[in-house]
Amino acid sequence: MSYKPIIMSTNEKIILDYLKNNKDVSSKQIHEDVLSSSSYATTKRILQHLIAQQFIQSTGKSKATKYNISPAYELKAPQSIHDYFEKEIDERIIIEQFNFKLIHEILPHVNLFNKTEEAKLNGLQETFRQNSSQLSTAVYSKELERLAIDLSWKSSQIEGNTYSLLETEKLLKDKETASGKTKDEATMLLNHKDAIDFIIAHSDYVHPIMVACIEDIHHLLAKELNIDKNIRTSRVGISGTNYRPLDNTFQLKEALEAMCSLINTKESIFEKSLLALVLISYIQPFADGNKRTARIISNALLMHHHYCPISFRTVDSVEYKMALLLFYEQNNISAFKEMYIQQFEFAVNTYF
Repeated sequence: MSYKPIIMSTNEKIILDYLKNNKDVSSKQIHEDVLSSSSYATTKRILQHLIAQQFIQSTGKSKATKYNISPAYELKAPQSIHDYFEKEIDERIIIEQFNFKLIHEILPHVNLFNKTEEAKLNGLQETFRQNSSQLSTAVYSKELERLAIDLSWKSSQIEGNTYSLLETEKLLKDKETASGKTKDEATMLLNHKDAIDFIIAHSDYVHPIMVACIEDIHHLLAKELNIDKNIRTSRVGISGTNYRPLDNTFQLKEALEAMCSLINTKESIFEKSLLALVLISYIQPFADGNKRTARIISNALLMHHHYCPISFRTVDSVEYKMALLLFYEQNNISAFKEMYIQQFEFAVNTYF
């Protein structure tokens, strides 16, 4: 299932480009300067739609209303990952350092999902609720096990594991290792299953989410893999990007604590889940296993609130990494958010 970017209209792009270079502009001025070929009513409708998307913001009332680009614009603006990565790594103009403002000043005041996206996700969740409520405990557990196998397989595959889904099922159900595979590959998959089983058995473990919770899940995923289980004390590099995560242990802990506080204050369960998924990966608190930890914590937050967990089974591994790199380099969540919505829809329609 490939990522499909949201398409903006030509007139929306024109207004946004105009507001990037002009501050405190009235609707009349916007209309006269860039959209005079359309009706003034059309200009007003586009402005209201852009406000609803949180791409722009307004101040003042009536004729004194002024428009500006929203601080959330760079975070949420539609961006094609394929267009973005047409430029090679050293040609891209990126945000090279970790952006503390993102967690402290922008994300607390932004709704990551617009009304249409919220309606879709809530509708899917209601479908899951109705379907799962009709299942016996035994059947529900069987479906949850099926999803856990798929999640263990895909999450490991994203990290380069070469086990097939069928081989993963044999390993996790019958402890039958696949020939020609390394011991670490089997261990990675078994660790995933242990971590998933843990969050199923301890549904309240991430409520509220705390740094210790994240460390414990990472410990389960890192078991017997020669991975440092503590918050890292040295620099870490990320393949394919010039983004440099924090390299100071105290700052890493500060970023994780700020992230936990942010997640705990959000009302939307989907926002909680998505923020954990992308921010743990962005912070890179551990020497290895960050994305794996993020996927399990994200699902733990969903499951605590009785929401459908996500297996990521049909996500393209390369596009998953590209969407994350776009967030690292531009703090733009649009591609990753769309992928998240697609995977939630797949999970609701496939399991339970």
